[in-house]
Amino acid sequence: MDRQYLETILGDRLSTLLLSVQVFETLPSTNQTLWQLIDQGASGGTVVVARQQTAGRGQWGREWQSSLGGLYLSIALNVNLAAEDAAQLTMGSAWGIATALRGLGIPVEIKWPNDLILMGKKLGGILTETRVQQGKIVKAVVGVGINWDNLVPETGINLRSFLATSDEKAIASLEMLAAITLEGLISGYQFVAAEGIEDLLPLYLELLCIQNRPAMVNGKTGTIVGVTPTGELRVHWQNLDGIEAETCFPPGTIRLGYDS
Repeated sequence: MDRQYLETILGDRLSTLLLSVQVFETLPSTNQTLWQLIDQGASGGTVVVARQQTAGRGQWGREWQSSLGGLYLSIALNVNLAAEDAAQLTMGSAWGIATALRGLGIPVEIKWPNDLILMGKKLGGILTETRVQQGKIVKAVVGVGINWDNLVPETGINLRSFLATSDEKAIASLEMLAAITLEGLISGYQFVAAEGIEDLLPLYLELLCIQNRPAMVNGKTGTIVGVTPTGELRVHWQNLDGIEAETCFPPGTIRLGYDS
């Protein structure tokens, strides 16, 4: 990751988006480093990028494989949301990034709660962390990992391999992917801040790859019918007596496989 090249690609957008970018060779975690910078006075719009991470984290606290060739970045946001609306940051970020990539002909979808999916496989993930005061989120760090040219597990896909076999050549470098990701993430956040989750939610659901698919929880099979404004997964059930019901699951309470 070449900082000067990234800043060249971003151009005037660096000042328009009020971004300050710091690039590192190796970090334990871009989120962790960014929180440290915030504690030292870094403001919203500060971006940390690493060529690799040694202790990257994903959902459920699982290790995020962060080898050379992938995109690993975090951005600090100053927000004014209720603590119970924290999931909206992840939803907005996922929608914004997916929309930006789809605008380049890359058919990215969203898998609840925080995955970016391409051709049915995991392309990337989002990890949002917040600080709360008096019931309000006052600071947030949104971390993003996207597979570019790195090795991936069987359930994953990297973007460069996809582009090599497709007609779309719109992303030529890791730096360009970083710029597109940042613009998408910020546009998603700005949409939530300006228009509200009620306007974003229908757009988000259009990209939700698990919509209307079965989900098995505690031995029962239901149908995924959507996501609530606070980020809970809506699952519709029909009991043995024929009575229909719906259960909402907060992020981090159930796991969905990649065949869901």
